[in-house]
Amino acid sequence: LGWGVGGVAVATLIAEWSGAALGLWLCRPAFRHPDWRSAARVFHRAAMLRMAAVNGDILLRSVLLQGCFIAFMFLGAGFGDVTLAANQVLLQFLHITAYALDGFAFSAEALAGQAVGARARATFRRASLLSSLWGLGCVAVLALGFALGGGLLIDLMATDPAVRAAARAHLPWMVAAPLAGLAAWMLDGIFIGATATRDMRNAMILSVAVFAVAAAALIPPFGNHGLWAAMEIFFLARGVTLGLRYPALERGLA
Repeated sequence: LGWGVGGVAVATLIAEWSGAALGLWLCRPAFRHPDWRSAARVFHRAAMLRMAAVNGDILLRSVLLQGCFIAFMFLGAGFGDVTLAANQVLLQFLHITAYALDGFAFSAEALAGQAVGARARATFRRASLLSSLWGLGCVAVLALGFALGGGLLIDLMATDPAVRAAARAHLPWMVAAPLAGLAAWMLDGIFIGATATRDMRNAMILSVAVFAVAAAALIPPFGNHGLWAAMEIFFLARGVTLGLRYPALERGLA
């Protein structure tokens, strides 16, 4: 229709409301249950406070996560337009990884939540391990694909020779990124399913501090490579900090 950027906005609006309408349609069986018509049950004070606390933890965790990526782009901009553009291209590799792993993380979230509700520690452990093993297989394929075809992907996303060269110079970081981020992605799903959001919040605070220290230490001597190293150290820190709290989740189901 030739609407330009406005057309993108309209398409996004249509997609969002279509998704909301489809979600309501799929929830029809729940609307037949009489409990949702009871204001006392829907607005139960203790449940509302619990939900607010959970959402607050997730909000803070998400703000900190986005803050790290904003800081990454801000710091990368200091290396010039070519490096900034190359980093933007390389971030698409992370998006591909995130979309691929989200399916396994969502399954871990649902299965872990069911196990927590049933107080079934063995089921919780099995769901966590199996989902993570499938995730490991996925990231192994992604890492191999990026190693073999990453240059082609860069060429598809960038046309400027200087940007292509800068992105290719940092391609090894993209090969390592899926492996570095696996634990963080999977444990995010597990902890959300278990509603252990306070642990997620605290782990993110520690991980952001690790990212800040790593960036301050590595960027001056290594430039943009140091920035990417700091980002992947951030991924590892998220996995380690959440992993250290995982045994407590299992103990809570005993």
